[in-house]
Amino acid sequence: MLEKLDKKELTSFICLIVIICGFIGWGVEVLFYYIDSGFKTVYWRGGNFLPWINIYAWGALLMLTLAYKNREHPLQVFLISMASAGLLELLSGYFLYGILGWTKSWDYSQEILSGFTIGGYVSLRSLAGFGIGGVFLIYVLTPLLVKLVTSKYKKQVFIISIVICSIVLIDEFYNLWLAYLLHTPRARDIYRPLGFKYLYFS
Repeated sequence: MLEKLDKKELTSFICLIVIICGFIGWGVEVLFYYIDSGFKTVYWRGGNFLPWINIYAWGALLMLTLAYKNREHPLQVFLISMASAGLLELLSGYFLYGILGWTKSWDYSQEILSGFTIGGYVSLRSLAGFGIGGVFLIYVLTPLLVKLVTSKYKKQVFIISIVICSIVLIDEFYNLWLAYLLHTPRARDIYRPLGFKYLYFS
């Protein structure tokens, strides 16, 4: 399926994966932490202006790279997705919070339904979620997006996907690096006075 895409179609597909999976991850986290708070507080997740979280986008690309070739075996897709995304989350958490000393934006040891955790960076619940997400990505989202990027509207899809993906990545680059270098307000500096709530763990 993906092997038959030309360069423009593949570019559109990758851009759409980055956009959609980052957005889905943001939505899942907002919903989860609303439930985790006892249905009392809605938290803005991530550090961007847009509702998008980078690790879900990169995790989806990693799953595709490692699990897509095993798509004839759903159990393998589940296990590879679970392992690859879990390892990405573990290494990211250890690097960001264990080495750089950033404030923790997630800690599974302090959340509901987590079970066994490793340093609070990864848990049985998150691993199962990644496995299910990988199955959805390979068997549902990928075929739908392939149809879209190869449709009669593929030129329009290419332009729109490039533009939106560029905006999302510029937002990410600004809030992750550029705002620090320029000493300018980040998304949370602007959103907090507007009443947006953020969640951190000690």
